[in-house]
Amino acid sequence: MTARDLPTLNAILNATAAILLLVGWRMIRTGRREAHRRAMLAAFACSAAFLVSYLVYHALAGSVRFPGTGAARSFYLGVLLTHTVLAAAVPVLALLTLWRAFRERFAAHRAIARWTLPIWLYVSATGVVIYWMLYRMSW
Repeated sequence: MTARDLPTLNAILNATAAILLLVGWRMIRTGRREAHRRAMLAAFACSAAFLVSYLVYHALAGSVRFPGTGAARSFYLGVLLTHTVLAAAVPVLALLTLWRAFRERFAAHRAIARWTLPIWLYVSATGVVIYWMLYRMSW
């Protein structure tokens, strides 16, 4: 694997995290606590692996400029802005949410998870969109 492969790996990790978040949400909605716990820990592991891979890639490659113009560029920059701002919150929110669950403070866990899940899911999904627009679409 080379640095050129890391954006694809990052997209796979983001997509996997998004799927696991949805699975985890479904598991808790159907009362399957242990399956929920496993899915959410796996989502956290995918997101942590993504963060390491993302930092390594950008340390090696620097920033990558979006090649599109016009409305596509405006859309991309809008998604990138919201993604970046919310991505800064995800590690803090995810760790706080996990901490409350591990401490068996489930009312507090649920209260923060109501915010963490949609933000984390949005960041994971838009990470895949950004990858697709930056590396896979021809402009």
